[in-house]
Amino acid sequence: MKVLVLTHGTRGDVQPYAALALAMKRAGHEPVLAAPAAMAALAEPYGIAFAPLHDGPNTLIDDPDIRQAVETNYRGLRGKKVALQVMRRSKPLMAAVFDDMADVAEQGADLVVHAPGIPGQHFAERLGVPAVPAALQPVWVPTAAFRNPMLPLPLPRALNRASYLPIKLMLRSFGGISDDLRKRRLGLPRRRGRHDILRGPDGRPATVLHGFSRHLLPRELDYPAWVHTTGFWFLPAPPDWTPSPDLAAFLDDGDAPVYVGFGSMAGTDPQRLGRIVAEAVRLAGVRAVLASGWGGIRAESLPDTVHLLDQAPHDWLFPRMAAIVHHGGSGTTGAALAAGRPQVICPFVADQPFWAARVYAAGVALPPQPQRRLTPDALAGALRVATTDRAMAITAADFAERIRAENGAERAVAILESPT
Repeated sequence: MKVLVLTHGTRGDVQPYAALALAMKRAGHEPVLAAPAAMAALAEPYGIAFAPLHDGPNTLIDDPDIRQAVETNYRGLRGKKVALQVMRRSKPLMAAVFDDMADVAEQGADLVVHAPGIPGQHFAERLGVPAVPAALQPVWVPTAAFRNPMLPLPLPRALNRASYLPIKLMLRSFGGISDDLRKRRLGLPRRRGRHDILRGPDGRPATVLHGFSRHLLPRELDYPAWVHTTGFWFLPAPPDWTPSPDLAAFLDDGDAPVYVGFGSMAGTDPQRLGRIVAEAVRLAGVRAVLASGWGGIRAESLPDTVHLLDQAPHDWLFPRMAAIVHHGGSGTTGAALAAGRPQVICPFVADQPFWAARVYAAGVALPPQPQRRLTPDALAGALRVATTDRAMAITAADFAERIRAENGAERAVAILESPT
């Protein structure tokens, strides 16, 4: 089966789809991963066919206004104004991305698997094959169990299901681009429900994959049978990957360090974050591996007890840590859970506060420490607890067994192979 996997965004957005494509390949299928050109390294080591796409909104990541909005989770009037500006500026960029996707789709497929923000249903309709939305966050399918994680407002429980309406409205804000794509590139007519990713052209429900763990969600879930919460999709370290001599020497030179990294999340002052982290590590008396990521943390004059790292495979690195400090992105959260290490989550934006709260509720993390309010003393206190609390360490190790046992990517492939 030839499967077209469509996604976009930063590394954290793309890597789980690379993991899903790898699981498909190992099951004997022919996946093609279509993602930003800069993400080719996520496919190449595994022999996954890769189709490079326009960088799209990734080109806006260093915009100062956007950095400030991310830092404050788009709060306040200014945050809402910036959110509207981002959507407006993203439209022509996403149009270029969709055109590249149309070029890839012309090569044919038996199935289209797509990130929900990607109009994969249009390409599938043109090819006459099923479309499967594959989500990394529980924000697309309404449920009464919890409010939409992307809506940072307290709501009465009775309004939980209604809180998912803004996501539909957001998708419709790109409707003009999608309609142009349907007419100009795909030769498809306008039809009722064409922008509903949860329904096929005939109105029947689409199969939906959730690439995260049900163990993190409230127990009162009421998802319909066509929604499958499979577990996280983990991309293993490349077969020929080895740590640098400096990293290996640092890990061998003392007690297990803590990991501190915020991925592609970058606020207005990465130097400030670097100073906070360095001082917190000193106050806590721990060693640390500091991951600079896409510039979210910048640090200078670090002591010998801190090793500065660009990046390393989480499945190799995290089990070697005493605790893990991160931003709460879905993929990093899953990797930290699978490693069985206590966590300190410093959320920035979007679904990150939700994951931070759920991991805390599971008993494997300290209370969330929002990045905008982070201080050296508070982070140092959290590090002391995370590295010494025996009960939390046992809970994290037990929870890791449940996370790893899900085999999320393999289970997702089995669902894709089943008749719909």
